Amino acid sequence: MRALCAADARLKTLIERVGPCRLRTNALQSPFHALLEAITYQQLTGKAAETILRRVHALFHVRRLPTPDQILGATVEELRGAGLSRAKVAAIQDLALKTLEGTVPTLARLRRMPDDEIVERLTSIRGVGPWTVEMLLMFRLGRPDILPATDYGIRKGFQIAFRTRALPAPAAVLRRGERWRPYRTVASWYLWRAADTKTPEAGRA
Repeated sequence: MRALCAADARLKTLIERVGPCRLRTNALQSPFHALLEAITYQQLTGKAAETILRRVHALFHVRRLPTPDQILGATVEELRGAGLSRAKVAAIQDLALKTLEGTVPTLARLRRMPDDEIVERLTSIRGVGPWTVEMLLMFRLGRPDILPATDYGIRKGFQIAFRTRALPAPAAVLRRGERWRPYRTVASWYLWRAADTKTPEAGRA
């Protein structure tokens, strides 16, 4: 927080208004399971995604998410019957295959890899884009310097905090974000808070 305040006066105003950063990470027990959940949640409400995940558990008679082998052993009809769309079935099948092939790293290896290499490796999976990987980096691995500039909440928070007339392009967010290195994850958290509160006062230096 001190480093960000020193680097950017406008961001400092937002930080002082919001208060201490309360960003917390969730435990990451398996990259495969984390990505399977992320794919399931895409374009759904939390409640709907949770219902589908419970059906997936029931399909394989497991308390937690199934293994890659179990996913590949299931038919498309069985997976569709759990509530997964045809596109998501194809995505999780590709995820399972790439996990068994080694494209998806083990948790131990993932923790040793640099951010850009993780993005490159995981976005080769069908249905997994940069935003999904950035969320994993921030909220599962706790990487401190991630700025998901394409995220609507980030762009909206930037518009409010920096008082831009229009929603900024991702490139504009990234340019300003150079000031926030190596703590862009924390800066992102504050931009989300600005979008949550929608208070124009946040942008006054």
